[in-house]
Amino acid sequence: MAKKFFGTDGIRGRAGEGKLSRDNIAAIGLTLGRFLSETSPRSKVIIGRDTRSSGHWIEHVLITGLSSFGIDTITPGVLPTAAVSFLTKETGAALGIMITASHNPYHDNGIKLFGPDGRKISDESQDRIEALLGNDTDCRVEFKTGQTLPADQKLTDQYKKAVLASLPKGLSFSGLKVVLDTANGAAFETGAALLKTLGVSELHLIGASPTGENINLDCGSTHPKSMSEKVLATGAHIGIAMDGDADRLTMCDEKGEIIDGDQIMGTLALAWRDQGRLNQPALVATVMSNLGLERAMKAENIELIRTKVGDRHVAAAMKKSGYNLGGEQSGHMLMPDFLPTGDGMLAALQVLSVLAQKKQKASRALRVFKPVPQLLVNVRYDGGSPLTKPEIKTAIGEAHEAFGDQGRLLIRASGTEPVIRVMTEGDDPEQVRTIAHNLADIIRNAS
Repeated sequence: MAKKFFGTDGIRGRAGEGKLSRDNIAAIGLTLGRFLSETSPRSKVIIGRDTRSSGHWIEHVLITGLSSFGIDTITPGVLPTAAVSFLTKETGAALGIMITASHNPYHDNGIKLFGPDGRKISDESQDRIEALLGNDTDCRVEFKTGQTLPADQKLTDQYKKAVLASLPKGLSFSGLKVVLDTANGAAFETGAALLKTLGVSELHLIGASPTGENINLDCGSTHPKSMSEKVLATGAHIGIAMDGDADRLTMCDEKGEIIDGDQIMGTLALAWRDQGRLNQPALVATVMSNLGLERAMKAENIELIRTKVGDRHVAAAMKKSGYNLGGEQSGHMLMPDFLPTGDGMLAALQVLSVLAQKKQKASRALRVFKPVPQLLVNVRYDGGSPLTKPEIKTAIGEAHEAFGDQGRLLIRASGTEPVIRVMTEGDDPEQVRTIAHNLADIIRNAS
């Protein structure tokens, strides 16, 4: 069904306006209370948030709505998204709510929802919530007393313990010099605490002084230049940059050069295989992952399984077939043996463990394949999607034939805006550029 509120990753918009006006957030709180009263015998909800100033009032309004159905809430405060999903499962809560807009500017915010298993709620649950939100009478209820349960430091400690338990036993991190950029966001306390517990020899923090209005501002995974410059200035061995809710990371080596999610996934797949931790010879990634990763994994007898773009699709494929390692080129990493959803610090610690074991520079240890040239061209269009037109279908077919086994073509419509994304990659850079721009021109002229 078409959704008015839910997008590709929860409900997101400008705080105080549109979907996230105070009235709408009140309605969402009431609707979630009704939804839980109809679908779950449990009556407890975990609510966490990132550092945005709007998070406080959004949390309060949601609690007011939930309490109308007698739902009790636990509010552990500022925590990474993965901590909220983990604690939802650990505490036996009916629902987990993370108030965040991830990598967006501070004036935006959003609501991510997790089921009792700690995973993002299903499309069916989203549809049910949308239906309830569309019925004003569902929100006219008598007030019932719920309570806000006091936050317990032990909850945060549980999350950190789970992340640390993911590491192989007996490793020493004492020789590592690390730069950590937490984007003035959700991991500004827990990220540093984890690295200090590991005993790294030097820890240089940036983006760790949130004001409520500086989340993701010229820092974090969407602005990795700050991390790279700090690595070069301090002589650090590696840089780690989170996004606002810390479910995604970007890394750089000792030269300040970016290590993307494909290299991280490839590195961990090989390390886990060698340690006997990869439960099947497979790695789950999306259609955006580089062809070089696929070839490198194949050479090591590890199958690269591709899904649609989005960590929801990666998670679904992993759950269906029982795979335990997956992720996205953008930096989302999924390791369900340890946490139900992706966590930037969990992934970062796994990478640090590779450095600690191999005792090699990051520029060598974390580059396990040579990427083939890849190009992404976005084409905006008016009206209906042009991809149904015969001339475009013909052009796409001809491009596939031109690449053969030496390249790859991906054409997809954006899920959030009227844009067609044309991605080409292959061994011949000139062919990659030519095919991408020719297809983009054909799509542009046909729209």
